[in-house]
Parts: sequence; structure tokens; C-alpha cells
Amino acid sequence: MTDASARVDSWLWAVRVYKTRSAATTACRAGHVRVNGDRAKAAQPVRPGDELRVRISGFDRILVVRKTITKRVGAALAAEAMEDRTPPRDPVPLIAQRDRGAGRPTKRERREIDRLRGRGGVSGR
Repeated sequence: MTDASARVDSWLWAVRVYKTRSAATTACRAGHVRVNGDRAKAAQPVRPGDELRVRISGFDRILVVRKTITKRVGAALAAEAMEDRTPPRDPVPLIAQRDRGAGRPTKRERREIDRLRGRGGVSGR
């Protein structure tokens, strides 16, 4: 269903950014959704060409509206309705963790931990 405009919360739900429309509405109320740089209320209309910045799990997604849809559609049609301009995330560095109560690390384990943390050390075997 394509119209000239659609509600921002309905569009975010229809293109599968949020699992429920109420979750999209809650994100709008919390200020996690911006349309063309301005905070968006749930009922604000979006049109093709509008840029949305949506904050999910501490990261911003940048989406551009290609089609306005109000009903939830399949994943292929949802992908056609938006353009994802989100830059790729930096990979999360590995953190060496040991079980509590495992005791003191052996010499070999300590070298592995140092290697993971990027510390220069004795280059052994």
C-alpha cells in the first residue's frame, strides 16, 4: 500500500526496524527517532526521500525512505521501501576472561591473554 506519506511509527514497523508498532511509538516518544535531523513524534508523516536516524541498541541506523508503506510486508518488499546508509560498525575487540576461582593463570595462559590484549611480550612458540 503506497501513499504520499505515512506515519513514522507505522513505517518503521512496516519495514521491520521494530518488531511492534508500539515499540516504534515508544522509541519516538523517547527521542530515538529523527526525521531530517529533527526529533520525530509518532504521528509525523514521512515521504520518499526523507532521512531517518533511528537509535537501536546504542547505535544509530541511517535510513532513507524510498516508498511509504503502512502495512507490514515481506522482507524483500521491506528492503525495497528503504535504503540503509548506516556506516559499518567497528569490530568489537575480544576481551580475555577467565572463570572466577580458576586460580592463577599458567605461564602459557598469561602469554595468550597478553597476546589478545595486544601487549608485546616474549614471542615464544
